[in-house]
Amino acid sequence: MVEDNTIIRMGAVDLVLSAGYEALEAFDADEAIRIMESRDDIDLVFTDVQMPGTMDGIKLSHYIRERWPPVKLIVASGNAILEESSLPGGSMFFPKPYDDHTITAAMARLLSSKA
Repeated sequence: MVEDNTIIRMGAVDLVLSAGYEALEAFDADEAIRIMESRDDIDLVFTDVQMPGTMDGIKLSHYIRERWPPVKLIVASGNAILEESSLPGGSMFFPKPYDDHTITAAMARLLSSKA
């Protein structure tokens, strides 16, 4: 989970854990990239759009798609409504506040697909 707001990040991590997945936390894109460079078992990244640092969640999602093509992507924002065409192929966008069940269903769907 990549999210600069600690309370939102904690809630999202709890959501991921309750769905039966391992969760890693990053404050911004730079930290997320450092984590991804140190591990080879990350299958999905769930990121906010707006965050501090060198790139926002949209740029991060494109960077991940180019560098780690198999990684699935979920992008959320409370301020921006995105066209999914502005995201890399196979990404899913959800406006905040999002429904927990909708997010866990999207994670399950993405992680079960081979594409």
